[in-house]
Amino acid sequence: MTIVMVIAGTMLAAAAVLAVIRVTLGPRMLNRALAMEVVVSVVVSGLALEAAYNRHATTIPIMLALAMAGFVGSVAVARFVGGRDAAPERRPPTDSSGGAQ
Repeated sequence: MTIVMVIAGTMLAAAAVLAVIRVTLGPRMLNRALAMEVVVSVVVSGLALEAAYNRHATTIPIMLALAMAGFVGSVAVARFVGGRDAAPERRPPTDSSGGAQ
């Protein structure tokens, strides 16, 4: 069981390092936001791994709060970027006759 925990912890650490590299090198904000979401997921997974290894459930509220914060952050970034890419307002059609009636 200890070998499995060490392998899983190593994989999570490698994922965290790669995600932090993506945060620093990401050319766009969406890349950085996605990498931060991966970091939050790795932290939640690391806490779950620690809870499974020590056989306790005291970190479940912390994991839940981190997962909710990650989700809200992702939605906020998506709404911010989506609002920036929205089409401009349409103007009402003008009268082609040129004069008022």
